[in-house]
Amino acid sequence: MTVDPALPILSPVEARVLGVLVEKQRTVPDSYPLTLNSLLAGCNQKTSRQPVMELSEAEVQDALESLRRRSLVDETSGGRVLRYGHNADRVLRIPSQSLILLTVLMLRGPQTAGELRIASDRMHNFADISSVEAFLDEMAERAAGALVVKLPRLPGARESRWAHLLGGPVAAEVLAAAPAALPAGATDAGELAALRERVDRLEAEVAALRGALAKVCGELGIEAG
Repeated sequence: MTVDPALPILSPVEARVLGVLVEKQRTVPDSYPLTLNSLLAGCNQKTSRQPVMELSEAEVQDALESLRRRSLVDETSGGRVLRYGHNADRVLRIPSQSLILLTVLMLRGPQTAGELRIASDRMHNFADISSVEAFLDEMAERAAGALVVKLPRLPGARESRWAHLLGGPVAAEVLAAAPAALPAGATDAGELAALRERVDRLEAEVAALRGALAKVCGELGIEAG
């Protein structure tokens, strides 16, 4: 397995910022491109993020500038504030389904194909796990270099996890780390993922309502509280 030398090597913060931009483009399109405040909130979400981060505005701005220099992010002016969008699909030259899987890996860390299918549901409805695996295999076997890697199966695990390679080779501690423990009452990863999806859907609805409110306030010339 080789990693494409032409690909950008992203820091954890850059991967989080890029992942949020791709995710929000598909889950809250009315609010995309994102303002800095919306992007910061998405980066610091407590759900559907592994690891959970507490980034500052300055850290997100630095990551945006770095991504912009590598053509992965565009900056546009919308109303009174700057907005940010991604160019990941064009730079990486992969289909949208592959980009969605890559995004989930950037935002949630290593996942099995089954977990990826559930976590991707709001961005794309994969027909079955086999279709997820087909896109993963394609990214792992790219002639120019792999974008993802299949990790060794952990003791007692039924499925192998996948990890992205946009941050460079997978660290040894990631290879050895077990998935996060399930909370009380969750019987398996699928149930936990479904719970996370419901929370994400509610967060998306709140974000959409906030975006609509901001738009109305802007048209009326008043500042949203």
